[in-house]
Amino acid sequence: MNTNQTTNIKTAKNKYFCQFYIIQKKELPLLQTSKKMSVTIENQINTYFQTRDKISREELLALIKKDFANWSDNTINIYLSILQKKGIIHSLSRGMYALGNEETFQPHPNNKLVKIAAVINKTFPFVKYCVWESAWLNDLMRHQTFKNFTIVEVEKVASEQVFNQLNTNLPNVFINPDEKTIERYIGALDNAIIIKNLNSEAPIQKWNNINVPTLEKILVDIVADDELFAAQQGELEFIFKSAFDKYNINESKMKRYASRRNREAEIKNQTNIISAK
Repeated sequence: MNTNQTTNIKTAKNKYFCQFYIIQKKELPLLQTSKKMSVTIENQINTYFQTRDKISREELLALIKKDFANWSDNTINIYLSILQKKGIIHSLSRGMYALGNEETFQPHPNNKLVKIAAVINKTFPFVKYCVWESAWLNDLMRHQTFKNFTIVEVEKVASEQVFNQLNTNLPNVFINPDEKTIERYIGALDNAIIIKNLNSEAPIQKWNNINVPTLEKILVDIVADDELFAAQQGELEFIFKSAFDKYNINESKMKRYASRRNREAEIKNQTNIISAK
């Protein structure tokens, strides 16, 4: 390597180092400013919610721009994202924000549900199913129901087999009960087990290897199966509001399932009532 080549390499390295140093010096104040701005908005965000529990995205942007006039929409979006990651605010459905962390619906099956799921997993390992109990709705209701029943939903092709298997070991098991059966028998029992056909596109989730429904599914089901969930019909508006206020609801998922159950209009009516308040 000759002297000119060595000199050119050194010059290139020095040029690269100088550029890197200049960039670092330029970015450092920006990072420091960013951190300062983030702390400022953290201190200010609570004041926007002093007189209300939730704020629309448009209102929140307007309030922030009053205090930080030089911020662009893109800058505000960045800091809103930071605040959400820190759990200071969370995004509700339909473009609404509220203070604090959002909760994900995570029910905890009782021993009875665990036992039923274990039977299905062992005897029918390839069957799609989900299990839950009506008592899970009590957390969303104004008045608690005294009667609790277990719902076992399985693919239609296996519903009879699952019924026969559970019926040999457990009491008060019913399969796809009609209105009269619900009124005459199930209504008088506590902890009845109801086998239902599972919709092929029903949204379900896993809990310790147990299939349970998502909250979106439960909300649609209590509207669609009004005879089975007669005790909840007088509180549908309160249940939906409680669910939307407390948990993160995926409206798209709920609407898709409502469409499968031909209950789009009823679910849309409930969400419209919530958004109007």
